[in-house]
Amino acid sequence: MAKLKTLFECEACGNQQSKWMGKCPQCGAWESFIELSNEQIKASQELAKLTKTINNATPISQIQIEQIKRKSTGDNELDLVLGGGVVSGSLVLIGGSPGIGKSTLLLKIASNLANDNQKVLYVSGEESASQIKLRADRLNANSDNLFLLTEIDLSSILAEVAKNEYKAIVIDSIQTLYSDKISSAPGSISQVREITFELMRLAKKEDIAIFIIGHITKEGSIAGPRILEHMVDVVLYFEGDSSKELRILRGIKNRFGTTSEVGIFEMRSNGLVSAKDISSKFFTRGNAVSGSAITVTMEGSRALVVEIQALVCESSYPKRISTGFDKNRLDMILALLERKLEIPLGHYDVFINVTGGVKINEPACDLAVVAAIISSFRNRPISKESVFIGELSLNGEIREIFNLDARLKEAVFQKFKNAITPNKPLETYPIKTFVAKEITQVLEWM
Repeated sequence: MAKLKTLFECEACGNQQSKWMGKCPQCGAWESFIELSNEQIKASQELAKLTKTINNATPISQIQIEQIKRKSTGDNELDLVLGGGVVSGSLVLIGGSPGIGKSTLLLKIASNLANDNQKVLYVSGEESASQIKLRADRLNANSDNLFLLTEIDLSSILAEVAKNEYKAIVIDSIQTLYSDKISSAPGSISQVREITFELMRLAKKEDIAIFIIGHITKEGSIAGPRILEHMVDVVLYFEGDSSKELRILRGIKNRFGTTSEVGIFEMRSNGLVSAKDISSKFFTRGNAVSGSAITVTMEGSRALVVEIQALVCESSYPKRISTGFDKNRLDMILALLERKLEIPLGHYDVFINVTGGVKINEPACDLAVVAAIISSFRNRPISKESVFIGELSLNGEIREIFNLDARLKEAVFQKFKNAITPNKPLETYPIKTFVAKEITQVLEWM
């Protein structure tokens, strides 16, 4: 019998090499290659054969568009992130830090689908049946169509699915499952890759919607090989502080819709619920304080009023720390303030925080960051009746931003009286608009 060739696999990304390497050429991880056993090599080769298909090229004009069948999950926020509902036969991966509410949300979603006369299977490899039952009682998620299976063996799970016509399956979590075809431990790259492929094949063949919960690493990415995210149809991430009430569900990948929308949830005693009035949850009213400025950011199609907090204090070893705001962009803004406004921040610590656990990914909030920093540096409070909207360029100009009318409409709805913007809106709103083209004009207004 011919001996199988030696094969090494990267534990970080799943890259395979014929010899051991100190650094992975694909992901750059050091000391991450492990030698695969003969059984693991055979399983990897069988998986490659199964995934290899031969297709003939077809003119794009002759391609027929398949009708996507969606069904509501019973949660408006999750439906919004998914693009209008869950697609039959899709594979949805949900990640997030421990305690953020992944299992809580999916147990409630499973109950909603079960109440719609659909058989749903909830597979748990981490908790006992009694623990899940206690959570279901708290969430009021009991249904005769919701079935619970505490199992980590993939073959047993597939056997259970074959006995009943389930329309949706929840896997909690994929790192706890194992396949007897692979000799490595649960959670390893080989196991995760094999199980994900089997679940994908099950979803497509039986037209079952499958939700997968994935653990995340300390860097914030889903644990396991990157192929896990490539194989699934939808990747969703939970954001927010588990010690606070608000949670944000953000779409990273969606083959059936846009990734620009976010879902906002609120953790209550009865579980995660859709936040009804989210507009006023990311800022506080009250007396004006130094180091605080209000802005309006866009999350998908919705405008959110958020508060930017800044703390500037003298230090021998200055630090720049930001929470919810891009650190590189903060460094650029501080350099701009020193150059254009001659504010000596080189010997000061600068801390920036976006309240509510929101992560700002657009430059339209630059003006509010500047206002908060100057307010803290000079210890001069800014009125809580004003919003700052604008993007800064490297020469100190304030550039126009998109969806200004939608932002001002939200500011009016929240009863703000003043708005500092780079241009006039297309429509007229009952709010005083101060147009500032340069950063020096903002300083004069303050």
